[in-house]
Amino acid sequence: MTFLQPGYGDRSLADVVPAVGAALGVRLEGAAHEGLVLPEAPAYVVFLVDGLGARLLERYAHVAPYLSSLRSAAPAATAGVPSTTATSLTSLGTGLPPGAHGVVGFTSRVPGTERLLNALMWPKDVDPAEWQPHPTVFARLRERGVAVSVVNKRDFASSGLTLAAHRGADFVGADKVGERIAAAVAASDHAPSLTYLYDGDLDWTGHRHGVASSEWLQQLAMIDHEAEQLREALPPSTRLVVVADHGMVDSPPEARVDVDTVHELRDGLVLFGGEARFRQLYCQRGAVDDVLATWRSVLGDKAEVLTREEATALGWFGEVSSTVRPRIGDVLVACHDDAAVISSVDWAYEARLVGLHGSLTPEEMLIPVLVD
Repeated sequence: MTFLQPGYGDRSLADVVPAVGAALGVRLEGAAHEGLVLPEAPAYVVFLVDGLGARLLERYAHVAPYLSSLRSAAPAATAGVPSTTATSLTSLGTGLPPGAHGVVGFTSRVPGTERLLNALMWPKDVDPAEWQPHPTVFARLRERGVAVSVVNKRDFASSGLTLAAHRGADFVGADKVGERIAAAVAASDHAPSLTYLYDGDLDWTGHRHGVASSEWLQQLAMIDHEAEQLREALPPSTRLVVVADHGMVDSPPEARVDVDTVHELRDGLVLFGGEARFRQLYCQRGAVDDVLATWRSVLGDKAEVLTREEATALGWFGEVSSTVRPRIGDVLVACHDDAAVISSVDWAYEARLVGLHGSLTPEEMLIPVLVD
C-alpha cells in the first residue's frame, strides 16, 4: 500500500477552520487553504467524527446513507503525520502542521529527558501552553468577532490536549448525543459563529473490535443518524461540515512485530515511542545508524524506516521548528499495509487493540470533508 503525502496548506485537516473563517467573512493572515473553499454562511458547525476515514465511508456507504449522500460534492482531504488523534485535533485547532504546533504523536519525547509525553493523558508537570505556544485559530477568530464554542465531554474541559489544541473557545460540556446536538444548536445561534463538536465513539469501537466488525458498523450507523439529526435541528442558514481526524486499519496478529520477542529491536534505544503504526525511536548517542540498519533488516517491506532528517525532508510534519525537532524520533517507523510494531511489555493495552492508525496509507490519511 503506497503512502500519501499530507496536503498542508491546501486541503488538510489544518486548513478546515481557516476555511470556515473565510466562509464567515474572516480571513486569517497566513492561512492558505488553497484547495478548500467553503460556501459563505453566517454560522458553521464543524462535527469531527474520530476515526471516520474517507476510505471507510466509501466502503461502507450503505451503512451511512446521510453522510454518503454528501460525498460526491466534497473530495477528501488529508490528515497530518502521524495520522493520530492528538496530532490531528491540534492541527484542527491551531491551523498548523505538526512540525509547527509540536504535538507530534500519541507519545513523543520530552526533550532533555528520558520521558515520553502521552498527549491523551497529559502529564501535570508539562504546561500545554508552553508545549503548544501558538494562538489557536479559535482564539484568532474570536478576536475578530466570531463566537466560537467547543462542545465535548465534560471530562475533557481542562485536559492538556484541550488546552493545547482548543483554548480560546467557550467550552460546553455535553456527554450524551442529545446534549451535544442541543448544545451545538444553541451555540450556533449567533452570527458569525463557529461551533466545534467532537464524537469519539467510532474510534473507540474500531480500536476494540476492528473496522470490519458488526460493532463498528452499528456505531457508524448511529453516527450517521446523529449527523442527520444535527442537520435537521440546525437552522437552514447554518452550514454543517463533517470531518475526521484519521482513518483506521485492522491489524491481525500475524502482521505484528513485537519488540519484546524480537530482542535486537531494543538495541540502541533510550525510548520506544509513537504508536503501533508509527513508531518513534529515540536512540542512544551514536546509535542511529545501527538502529536504522537493524529495523530495516528485520521489518523489510512491512514498514518504511527513516531517520528524522529523511522524514522531515519529505515534508511529513510540514516545516519543523527548532523546539519541535527533538520531540520527533531519531528513527521513524511508518507501517505499510496492515503491519504494526507493538510492545507486549511497555504497551500491553495497545497490543490488545484490533483497529490501529498513525501511518501514511490512504486508509489512514484520507479524511472526508462533507458539507451540508
